[in-house]
Amino acid sequence: MVDGAKRPIFTIGRLFDVLAICAIAFVVWKIFLAPRIFKGESSATPAPHVVYQRLDGTSFALASRHGHVVFLDFYASWCEPCRLESPMVERYARNHPEVEVVPIDVGEPRAVVSHFAQKLHLGNVAMDPSSTAQGYFAIQGFPTIVVVDAQGKIRASWAGFNPAIELAMGNAEKRLR
Repeated sequence: MVDGAKRPIFTIGRLFDVLAICAIAFVVWKIFLAPRIFKGESSATPAPHVVYQRLDGTSFALASRHGHVVFLDFYASWCEPCRLESPMVERYARNHPEVEVVPIDVGEPRAVVSHFAQKLHLGNVAMDPSSTAQGYFAIQGFPTIVVVDAQGKIRASWAGFNPAIELAMGNAEKRLR
């Protein structure tokens, strides 16, 4: 650089620095802060009394699960983040039989749900072909996990892919015991 020449304040390198800082901040928020955002007992809202048909032909009635912590994993087969997160959620369900984890496919026909569940080895799958969950649970994107405590109240809702979802679910389960 020639003496006396001014160096530009804004460069492409600085833009990448800012983007990297934003990405790191987002990851820290997503992994460490967002999973800890719980509604207090007084601000928790009652979960709706929904009933969904399962792939195995039985019904899942959320109201009948009082006394248990329930994780509702809302997803769609076309959702790429769901394809990444569903196996992690299923692994948590297998390793923690004391809680109920219910994957719920939203808005798709039985054949699509069945194929997706077989492909990813999902168990206990329920179906919401008419997408009522979006209104009942304020689902705005997939995947979304809703945590219902043993008293039947919604205590947390996590939207979007979380690479540390098993840790978040474990923390929630310990907190709600």
